[in-house]
Parts: sequence; C-alpha cells; structure tokens
Amino acid sequence: MTTNEPGPKHVPVMLQRCMDALAPAISRPGAVVVDATLGLGGHSEALLTQFPEVRLIAVDRDPQALKLSGERLAPFGDRATLVHAVYDEIPEVLERLRVDEVDGILFDLGVSSMQLDEADRGFAYAQDAPLDMRMDQTRGISAAEVLNTYSHGDLARILKVYGEERFAGKIASVILREREKEPFTNSARLVELVRNAIPAATRRTGGNPAKRTFQALRIEVNGELEVLDRAIPGALDVLAIGGRIAVMSYQSLEDRLVKQYFAAGSTSTAPPGLPFIPDEHQPWLKLITRGAELATEQEIEENRRAAPVRLRVAERIRDRSKRG
Repeated sequence: MTTNEPGPKHVPVMLQRCMDALAPAISRPGAVVVDATLGLGGHSEALLTQFPEVRLIAVDRDPQALKLSGERLAPFGDRATLVHAVYDEIPEVLERLRVDEVDGILFDLGVSSMQLDEADRGFAYAQDAPLDMRMDQTRGISAAEVLNTYSHGDLARILKVYGEERFAGKIASVILREREKEPFTNSARLVELVRNAIPAATRRTGGNPAKRTFQALRIEVNGELEVLDRAIPGALDVLAIGGRIAVMSYQSLEDRLVKQYFAAGSTSTAPPGLPFIPDEHQPWLKLITRGAELATEQEIEENRRAAPVRLRVAERIRDRSKRG
C-alpha cells in the first residue's frame, strides 16, 4: 500500500497500472470509485487527480490512517468521502451513503506501509516492538494475546495455514514452553525463538525465518482471510455493469481467494454439450488480466514493496441476478 512519505518521490504500489486498469470504467462524469484500502491515500489521491469528475468513497479500518489521509485528500473537498470501516462492510457503507452501485473498486491488500514503518505497531520482525499487529487498535485481540492464550493445536494451525510454515508444530511447542517462563510482549524475543526452532540448513535461504510466523499472526489477529472471503463477493455485488475491480494481493492465500471468485464469475455454468448457453448460465464477469500480473522491474524500483504483488482485474459484463 502507501508509505508514510506522501511526498513527490513516493509512488504507491503499481500506481499507474491500477489507474489504467480502472480507467475504462471510471472516466465518465459522475462515476463512483471505491478505494477499499485507503491507507495514507496515495491511490485515492491519484484517482481524484487523474479522473477529475469521479466521486471517491474510501474505507480503512485504521483510525490513524483515516486521519492522515483525510489531511492529504482535504483539497478535493466533498469529492472524497472517507469512512472508518473494514472492507467487507462496503455494501453497508454504500447503503448508508445511498449509493446503489459503483463503477470501480480498488483493493490493495495486506498491511499498509505506514503500519509496517511504525515500530510500535508490531508488524515488522526487523525491529523490536510491542506485539500488537492490530490494524484497528481500538478493537480485537493483539498478537501477544494470541501467543499467550492459544492452544498448541490452534497456534500450529494458524502458523501452518496462514504462514505456510513447515515447522509450525515445533514453533508452537517452543512458544508454549517459553510463555510459561514469561508471557510474550515484544517482537525481538519471538524472532529469536523462531530462528532457533528452525533447522540451520533451512535458515540459510528464504530471508528472515520469522517472516512466516509474523504473517500468520497478523492474518489471525485481523481476520484477514475471513474478511476477504466476504469482501470480494460483496464488492462484486455492488459493481455496476461495465464496472471494474482491481485487486493487489501480497501472498498466495489472498491471491487464491481472489482467483477463485473471479474464475467462478467468468465461467459458464451450463452443462456441457448444450447447443447454446442460456442467459442464466452465462458468465457475468470478464477477466481483464490473464492470470495474475506481476510488478515490473521499474515498479519494484519505484516501490520495493511491489515485489510480491499479484494484480487481478475483472469487469462486470451482465446482471448477476439473471443467473439461476
């Protein structure tokens, strides 16, 4: 997402690629676009600047991000509406704003650069910080609470499923043993324990061995996959015919979910062998990207956090309600 350096040198992840992907749907006067992951507002600012007749509705679960992006987007006045919400609540947000459908939706998933860069949020394994990891620090349980209260089975499950960690069971055992000595509070201790729990030969490749554990904890604390599993179908429901949705995923679990929903909408449900396909079985989405597009070398140079990104774009081509 965006970093906390909103100056002219900073370019949000795959910025122009996203603008170009949404352009056919949001260039007309009166178009409405949703930034589902506002962050510090880099993508939103570009949407409002490049499409001077668009109305923006932007949501974020992080009150601090909303405050800072609100200052950034203030020059655009009432063209921008910022809402404190999680992105699976977009249909409800639009209903409150009396907006029936939208022409464009942008998702920039994962943790924002602001959250990564602020040490006291506890997202980054590279610096010692309180183990919080909540995107909205006004609600929910922290990563420390997960580490100090979850059973061995639950810890091993989230490390294996959300972190795709081969040594999930071993790491969970170490966490349970060490929390009996002293509850977990800060990240440096966890990083060291994870490093020591993983065989030396494995530690030599793949970057910091704590990366997968931190990813798993963050996804669990924020319910990211459950939220995304509700958010994508909810967003598709409010997308107008001719509207486009662009989703940037940073890890395979997110991208897999997005791929499944896009594939389901872009595939005929007619039984094989029919001489024609009835309307109710016609695809209602068209895939704009062939598979997932990767960042170019230039996009990675502009923002190194673009390196793992997978971008998928789809267009709504018919009324979904016609399906059986």
